[in-house]
Amino acid sequence: MVLELGEFNLVMVIFRVVLGLTFAAHGYQKRFLGGKIPGTAGWFDSIGMKPGVLHANLASITEMATGIMLALGLLHSFAAAGMVGVMVVAAWTVHRNDGFFIVSGGWEYTFIIAMMAIVAAGLGPGNWSIDHALGLADELDGYVGLAIAAGLGLVGGVAQLAIFFRPPADTA
Repeated sequence: MVLELGEFNLVMVIFRVVLGLTFAAHGYQKRFLGGKIPGTAGWFDSIGMKPGVLHANLASITEMATGIMLALGLLHSFAAAGMVGVMVVAAWTVHRNDGFFIVSGGWEYTFIIAMMAIVAAGLGPGNWSIDHALGLADELDGYVGLAIAAGLGLVGGVAQLAIFFRPPADTA
C-alpha cells in the first residue's frame, strides 16, 4: 500500500515533531536542568571536548535549534545535518567503546537518531512544513536532502572532533 499525500503529510508531521522535539529536549536538559551549562561543561571537559563551556553551549544550542527546526520543517535537511553532526561527536566521544546496545552505554541511540534524521531529510518535510510554504521543500528533499544531512552532518561532526577532541589520558 502506498500512502496518499494527506497520509504522508500526517506521518511526516508526527515523525518530524517526535524526532525534533526529543532532540530539542536533550539540548534543553543540557542548558537548563541538572548541572546546567557549568555541569555540562565539566562533563564535556572530562570526555576530552575542550573547552567544555564552548561545547556545552554549542551542543545545547544546536540540539534545541535543530530539533525545533526539524519539528517545524524549517531548513529541514540542514536541521537534520546538525543532528547527524552532534550524534557523530556523541557516538565517538562517549559511546564507541561500549559496544552497540544503549543498555551497556553503546552507540545504538546515537546511530538511530542520526539515521532517522537522514531518513527525514531524504523523505522531505512534507507539505505541512515551513519549507513547503517557502517553496524550499522540493529543492531540498530526496537525494539532495539525504546528501545534505548525511554528508554535511558527517563532515561537521568529524571536523569538530578533529579540531577539539583531546581524549583524556588513560589512567589504567
